[in-house]
Amino acid sequence: MSIPPPPGPERPQGPQGQYPAPHDPGLPYAAPGPYAPPGPYGPQQYGPWGPYPPPAVVNGVAIAALVLGILCFLPAVGLVLGLIALRQIKRKGERGRGMAVAGAVLSSVGLALWVLSLSTGAVSAFWEGFKESARESATVSPDKGECFDSPSGSLEGITYDLDVVPCKGEHDGEVFGTVTLPDGGYPGDARVTDVADDKCYALHGAYAMDAWALPDDVDVYYLTPTRQSWRLGDREITCIFGNTDERGVLTGSLRNDATTLDTDQLAYLEAARAVDAVLDTEPEAFPDEDLAANRAWAGEVEDVLAEQSGALRGHGWPAVAEQPLADLVKELDSARGDWSKAAEADDPVAFYLHYDAGYEFYDGPATVTARKALGLDTSPPDPGAETGESDAQV
Repeated sequence: MSIPPPPGPERPQGPQGQYPAPHDPGLPYAAPGPYAPPGPYGPQQYGPWGPYPPPAVVNGVAIAALVLGILCFLPAVGLVLGLIALRQIKRKGERGRGMAVAGAVLSSVGLALWVLSLSTGAVSAFWEGFKESARESATVSPDKGECFDSPSGSLEGITYDLDVVPCKGEHDGEVFGTVTLPDGGYPGDARVTDVADDKCYALHGAYAMDAWALPDDVDVYYLTPTRQSWRLGDREITCIFGNTDERGVLTGSLRNDATTLDTDQLAYLEAARAVDAVLDTEPEAFPDEDLAANRAWAGEVEDVLAEQSGALRGHGWPAVAEQPLADLVKELDSARGDWSKAAEADDPVAFYLHYDAGYEFYDGPATVTARKALGLDTSPPDPGAETGESDAQV
């Protein structure tokens, strides 16, 4: 804040304590002396043509353009900022034109290098590597034959990680197969679940060929992609065995296939699975609703029994299993005659009579004896056992 001089004839004193002489109109102005009245922001320094202007500020956009140009980060942005800074500097009289020019030039060079990298595939290779890493990080499922624990202890809901553990101890689940979904848009939770349900139930028999060896409290579950993991390339459904009791666990591996069975056990189980596969196609309609469909199915059962009894008869069994397998083949041939009559039944009542007689071989005493001779499980599955069906998403 400046203080004006007092009114009246008093004037500021000169360097020797004297007031300067009044100006003679006939003489030129004297050069200003060392005294300068204070301005609003402190004393001003005068030059030959008046006060010096304050220095111009540096344009902030020019600084940003230079930084991006030096780092070669987002070169297109650095180039645009450099051009904007040049226009602002010209309009506002700000400093930083050199920085704006340098930033624009460096960004132009960086942009050219990016274009060259794209044309040679370098950036494309980098992006593919990035996507592959993302897919690997999104895939948390163990491989076929591995066992795992879920952090939540449950096979339901959403999980982001699974801990692979030895199968010989207690664990939450065991992987028995995988299904890869086709590329494209996410098909939706319902569709993914339907595919998992169909495919996993079709695969479990090839991993655990002996259905008798599966505990009654074990059933099929699956891990499916989520909408979010699908964007990262996750297309895999993981089929697993788990306990139907949410708090239950599995102990030991459930795998019994060519990796764990001998040739005699495989021969028997392959025949049994072939018969089961046809029996599982029984029509939903009862014979009194659709006799023709049931008769056709009975003919298919007769055919598979003839085929598999021939395969069992032609296999070279160890001495301990020769007679038990011969007795089983005899029962299959007897059952085949009943299924043949069911396929020719004229009415539902006749069909049911031969249907019941034909089913008597199934899981009967001869089957148990043959399995015992081959070293297989001899406890038939409980048809009334509770089954669980659930999916977890990853």
